Amino acid sequence: MPVFYRLASYLLFWLALPILLTHPKLREGVLERLGVYRRSIASRSGPRIWLHGASAGDLLALEPILDRLRAKLPDCTLIVSTLTNSGKLMARDRLREADAVVYLPYDLAGAVRRAMRVLRPDLLILEYTEIWPNLIWAAKRSGALVALTNGRFSTKTLQSYRLLFALIGNPLKLIDLFLMRGEDEAERALALGAPAERIVVTGNTKFDARRATSLAVEGKRSDLRAAIGEVGPLLIAGSTHDGEEEILLAAVQKLRADLPTLRLVLAPRYIERAGRLLGLARDWGFSAHLRSQGPLPPPPKPPADVVVLDTIGELGQAYRLATLVFVGGSFTARGGQNILEPAAAGKPVLFGPNMENFADSVQVLTGRGGIQVKDPEQLVRVLHELFAKPELIAELGSMARAAVSQAHGASDRDVEHLLRLLKSQVS
Repeated sequence: MPVFYRLASYLLFWLALPILLTHPKLREGVLERLGVYRRSIASRSGPRIWLHGASAGDLLALEPILDRLRAKLPDCTLIVSTLTNSGKLMARDRLREADAVVYLPYDLAGAVRRAMRVLRPDLLILEYTEIWPNLIWAAKRSGALVALTNGRFSTKTLQSYRLLFALIGNPLKLIDLFLMRGEDEAERALALGAPAERIVVTGNTKFDARRATSLAVEGKRSDLRAAIGEVGPLLIAGSTHDGEEEILLAAVQKLRADLPTLRLVLAPRYIERAGRLLGLARDWGFSAHLRSQGPLPPPPKPPADVVVLDTIGELGQAYRLATLVFVGGSFTARGGQNILEPAAAGKPVLFGPNMENFADSVQVLTGRGGIQVKDPEQLVRVLHELFAKPELIAELGSMARAAVSQAHGASDRDVEHLLRLLKSQVS
């Protein structure tokens, strides 16, 4: 490990420490983030596999991989790490096959070294662009294999990666297997110095992500329905970012001239913004309600015009109650959010022009239940046209569900390659 990066990582850590200790999504689990884990993590007789996804949404793409690894290797120990508080809560609720859920250690030489001593992975699986140099170096030094799944490198970041790797050395050369989402991203990995013989295009495991139906889940949906209400058409805006809620509130205000019972659910990407959004909706003249406040008042009192979804893990169920869905991060520089989940629920999905981080999903859904709009004005026009045609909404929803179903299979391919990698270490 280059001394320069080791020193620079500690310097950056101390500069960022006030933010790390106070940010609502990052301030918990400081000891784990320093590599201090409880030593009672369950250990089975098979290989120990550590899977890392940055946040709640990213961990959903690991769910089908976890399920398949458990089916193929029932005695393996599966450890899941994440960066955010919401990610850890979601993983504990959803990732039932995980033997342990922990916070990822800070990318500091000491923290990752301590983590490796306790977690002792035979295989470390990183997701998307979770390239943490100290973590990768520590894993290799401990004898672990390292793989990247759902690999993604954008054109915007190539030059930054090249500059960083020129300064600290190229950690991609230490990764044993690159499971990339598409050919274009495989080309970018190759351009950044990943060994060509280790790169495989397998697709995006988010197409395989499903939530198992159970009585408990149905019960949650009934509770959610009571909190949202059942009166009138319902637009659900998922994973919205700052600035997008005003666009949606303005759209609903215009649409209610012809659709007076139209209602809106706002599900912000970061739930700590929920209180501000509640006030924002009321400032626009809407009656508003927080999901966490429980069921809406019973009739004859009308349901709230706007419900703010301020709970973790319910967005997938909320999508099933929608008439139409808009997915955020697409009218901002964020580059989009997951449009597959509402499509898999059989709902038409609208999204804005900025979807570069989900280009493969856009390709699958465009013309098959997914509708990209270029600006807020077009969003209003398309919503108005669709709400006037319930039969078209049903047709587009069926097309969206079918498109996601036909694109599945990446998880099976990923696990096949991961098992082959583990077998090569044993032999």
